Amino acid sequence: MDVWQVALDSLQSPTLRPEFSLEEVPAPQRLAPHSIALAVEAVDADDEELAVGRFIVLHDPEGQDTWDGEFRVVSFVRAPIESDVVTDDLFDEVAWSWLTDALTDAGAQFHNASGTVTRTVSRSFAGLEDRSTETDLEIRASWSPDTEDLSLHMKAWLALVEKSSGLTPLPEGVTALSRKR
Repeated sequence: MDVWQVALDSLQSPTLRPEFSLEEVPAPQRLAPHSIALAVEAVDADDEELAVGRFIVLHDPEGQDTWDGEFRVVSFVRAPIESDVVTDDLFDEVAWSWLTDALTDAGAQFHNASGTVTRTVSRSFAGLEDRSTETDLEIRASWSPDTEDLSLHMKAWLALVEKSSGLTPLPEGVTALSRKR
């Protein structure tokens, strides 16, 4: 079996919280010969958005120097945050540590991690002024996995989405009950 198929197979059955929905979406076509993209949405019991994200895997059998390997994982997570967090100078480092801790805790071996943490404030004016001010967190990151089995990388990314969404992590081996819709 070729390494790309191994990678695809390793992404087939992630364990999802009931608040999460995961689907395959169109992947970038020009960055690598092979790619897959998955999107997640986390919602609460009232279907209010808690977080959204993308998990993209790029594979170039020839490797790419900037990746230092044949694979690159590119991820994105966006979630609303409390307005007082927007002015906390340490929050960026804390949010970045959510990613690195999730990768380490999942046992996902990687190298060449890079990315950004962005906090945004959106204020509405004129015909939209009755909307409340929105504050969001975005974590954009990429890293090179040390193996083509990406299941632990997917697990880490889902843990990052969970943390960003404010959901309480479930203890290892505990499965959340399905929520009513």
